[in-house]
Amino acid sequence: MENIKVNVTLDAKGLSCPMPIVKTKKTMNTLEAGQVLQVQATDRGSKADIRAWANSSGHQYLGTIEEGDVLKHYLRKSSNDGSIEKKHPHAISNEELKKKLDANENIVVLDVREAAEYAFNHIPNAVSIPLGEIEERLGELNKEDEIFVLCRTGNRSDLAAQKLAERGFSNVINVVPGMGDWTGKTNTLNK
Repeated sequence: MENIKVNVTLDAKGLSCPMPIVKTKKTMNTLEAGQVLQVQATDRGSKADIRAWANSSGHQYLGTIEEGDVLKHYLRKSSNDGSIEKKHPHAISNEELKKKLDANENIVVLDVREAAEYAFNHIPNAVSIPLGEIEERLGELNKEDEIFVLCRTGNRSDLAAQKLAERGFSNVINVVPGMGDWTGKTNTLNK
């Protein structure tokens, strides 16, 4: 399971606390919002440390994959995306989407989070097209389908829904708040 797309890999192997966090903090400052960092560490305590640091600093801890002695931690740089004004007129709640999925309605769930976010946790059968790839991958979607767009907080999905509507997709609905508060079924990588 090594197809998780990362923007930067940080080698913190052989370092003990607090060095993995110090290096992670420094590297995270060089990333752009939304980019994914993989931190490779051998310190067993780094999993709890990195998760706690991400939560306290506002960045998103995606998960950890263990490969032998190496812990690969995945983090997404926060974009402070609470400030974006939502503009797409059609939106539903997580609960409404959950009911539609439970009823086996013929709908498409489009997950526009980064590939690494999707890999760690997603709704079964959701289509993964990161927001930055929407334009060139429109052909993978059917304009006739009812498409429910979601991300972590409802902001990237709002932008994606606007883009789809501008391209002639008439039945596009933004899911708010999205995966950050999703309580329905998911496929997850072990964290």
